[in-house]
Amino acid sequence: MAEQVEEPSVRPSGPWGGPKILTKKRNGAYTWQVIAGSATLGLVVATGAVLAAGPWDNGQRKAERALAASGDRTGGAHHGRPTPDGPRPAPSAPAVLPALGTTTHDAPQDPAALRDTLAPLIGDPGLGDKVAASVIDTATGEQLYGQGATTPMTPASTIKIATATAALSVLGPDHRIATTAALSPDSRTVTLVGGGDPTLSRAALRAMAADTADALREEDRDSVRLAYDISRYTGPVLHPISPNDNIAPVTALMVNEGRVNDTDRGPAKRTEDPAGDAARTFAAALKKAGVDVTGAPREARAADEARTVATHRSAPLDALVERTLTNSDNDIAEALARQTAIAKGESASFAGARRAVTNELKKLKVPMAGAHFADGSGLDRRDRVTPALLTALLARAADPDRPGLRPVLTGLPIAGFSGTLGGRYAPDAAGTGLIRAKTGTLRGVNSLAGTVVDRQGRLLAFAFLASGSIHATEAEPALDALATAVAGTGG
Repeated sequence: MAEQVEEPSVRPSGPWGGPKILTKKRNGAYTWQVIAGSATLGLVVATGAVLAAGPWDNGQRKAERALAASGDRTGGAHHGRPTPDGPRPAPSAPAVLPALGTTTHDAPQDPAALRDTLAPLIGDPGLGDKVAASVIDTATGEQLYGQGATTPMTPASTIKIATATAALSVLGPDHRIATTAALSPDSRTVTLVGGGDPTLSRAALRAMAADTADALREEDRDSVRLAYDISRYTGPVLHPISPNDNIAPVTALMVNEGRVNDTDRGPAKRTEDPAGDAARTFAAALKKAGVDVTGAPREARAADEARTVATHRSAPLDALVERTLTNSDNDIAEALARQTAIAKGESASFAGARRAVTNELKKLKVPMAGAHFADGSGLDRRDRVTPALLTALLARAADPDRPGLRPVLTGLPIAGFSGTLGGRYAPDAAGTGLIRAKTGTLRGVNSLAGTVVDRQGRLLAFAFLASGSIHATEAEPALDALATAVAGTGG
């Protein structure tokens, strides 16, 4: 039986799961649905502005920076320099929202109140027979609530928080993964060299083919042999749960995550030979560009003396991280783990990625006791993390001194709006628009880890890991209730 993982949102969505929350009128038209019952209407409006910008062009980060900057202003427009004879400018209105993370009340956080609130909820039988939890104030690192916070648990897809943090820490948010075409010294062989970009598209290969054809014409050649190089990755190609619709064979060369349809998220049938398929797609593009490809593409390393004639670079790492977390993308998560391994001088394999992620997270001085990263996606049941590790990683990502880690927060799904939380909160639920969290679901394992801004304006990080549940339909509402309770405490 295939592993049970997060189901993709069935709501209408834009590219990469951007939200479109619509309500049908009596006349059959659609209108934006007003979110009612929210604890803070302003935060919901701010969330909508962030989503309108979209995460994949860095819009989320731009919107959040603008929102934070509003806390330092008095509001209003720039009136220009007044003239001596002119009227005085109208006074600016006060800012509508304070900067995220600022305190709006003077009352201190009350851990006892949080314990009293969470105690009955964490005992929900729908969570199964073992639950571990951690809630911390990201600004101070103080643990406000803990139950088995240092107990290693199977995290499912919440392990992607660790994978993403390690990749950003090593490579930086601007890193791009390159796919290249190399021409042999005798100009008779073109080699398509995979760099490990699972998001490589057919359009990108067509553009590379056009550049390659131009280079060949300069050499007065109109035919070549084609090879493909996947040596950048080593070790087993198949994930332990493979073959599986939730992940393709992990290779350094593939098109659209090896999907055999046009989907870009969620489970889908995958090709058994993603690298070969990519090479054949490139060969077809070369022929359309006027280059005859003799014979079938073969796997081979590019010659040391070969020169690069075409290059495609992936989206920046911050965008890949956001896409990974929002849609719980297993293929990109495994790529992030291997890119981390390459940067750390480890083999680009499951084992090398485990060592690289572990060593990089140790550098961040987060609690690593009991952690085990069998993979980067969380599909492997041998993975182990503690709730304390997840909340510490979220706090590192919120640290103003570590802006390069911020995509770990901006990529988290938003309750009722985006990604794997898009369909889990009703429009009028108290947590809708206020909770950002990574989901995790395997058979009998359910988890939720993310952030909320409480009523005092403090940014809190939480992690709830549960095992032994009968069904996700019972465990997920219980996890969502815990996150909502964290958002509603204080003040």
